[in-house]
Amino acid sequence: MTIGERLRSVTAKAGIALGGAPLGNLYSAVDDDLAVAAIHEAWSRGVRYFDTAPHYGQGLSERRFAIALRDKPRHDYLLSTKVGRLLRAQAGAPRLQHGYVDVPPVVQSFDYTRSGVLRSLEESRSRLMLDRIDIAYVHDLDQATHGQHFAAHWRDFLSSGLDALLELKRNGDIAAFGIGVNGVAICLATMREIELDVILLAGRYTLADQAALDELLPACQARDIAVVAAGPFNSGILATGTHPANGAPPFFDYAPAPGDIVAKVAAIEAVCTRHHVPLRAAALQFTAAHPAVATELAGARSASEVIDLVAMRHLPIPAQFWVELRDRGLVPAAAPMPRSNLHA
Repeated sequence: MTIGERLRSVTAKAGIALGGAPLGNLYSAVDDDLAVAAIHEAWSRGVRYFDTAPHYGQGLSERRFAIALRDKPRHDYLLSTKVGRLLRAQAGAPRLQHGYVDVPPVVQSFDYTRSGVLRSLEESRSRLMLDRIDIAYVHDLDQATHGQHFAAHWRDFLSSGLDALLELKRNGDIAAFGIGVNGVAICLATMREIELDVILLAGRYTLADQAALDELLPACQARDIAVVAAGPFNSGILATGTHPANGAPPFFDYAPAPGDIVAKVAAIEAVCTRHHVPLRAAALQFTAAHPAVATELAGARSASEVIDLVAMRHLPIPAQFWVELRDRGLVPAAAPMPRSNLHA
């Protein structure tokens, strides 16, 4: 069974996977008990794929998954984490780092070499209290993250970090590996160099942004590369809408949304209102409809948010809603629509 088939199998019931960034205190603190309760709720709703990373709260997210999943049968779920950042304890380290609040006194450094990859996976296994990781993603190895240092990190990975992942896969320490990024260009560049099993792509195939539609998703289908579509709400605006209840500006890709995105989402919201469709449901179901998408991955910070995710993923949406979105040019004509709704 390929990793794509396995992902589809374990996420068939819930229709979604749980991302661990919010459980690392992204933007606001989450109590340990509430974080664990959110993971337990996800399990009770049929979620069987969980994604985390050392970056998420300086290891905090991984430790919380360890607590929540320690009594679950290991063969019943998939878990992924990421390599590329190493954590080091440092007294007096800031409690606010990279958007994560109240984090442990730890600092990060980038390392995509063989030794860095091996050390990262070993330390993640220790935090997660697991003997093996199902999927290892190379995290944020892109120009946007590294700027002038990208070329050096890229060379490190191709010259030695990749060999470590291949060895880990051969030995059964991981079942698959891929990249976890926010951009389409780096996915295509990596595919020209490496035979990937899976790509975790955040925010580039959503109701607001279909950058992956024309080239990347067809290329993944042709090469049987599973796509985990993360960030289906684009870090905010497709969950909150253009006027968040707290009065803050809507967020898109971890920053205040630009005007063109706000205008596009406002037009989609108007169609949602006419058809009595929650924006969250439309966002989740649109992303999941593409055949290249093995599963979609969304974060939650509470049991109630998990309940809402699963409910929105399965909420019936009238066929005419999708037709109107397409007819008004709010989604590309080539974008697959949710079949069960489009032909209802």
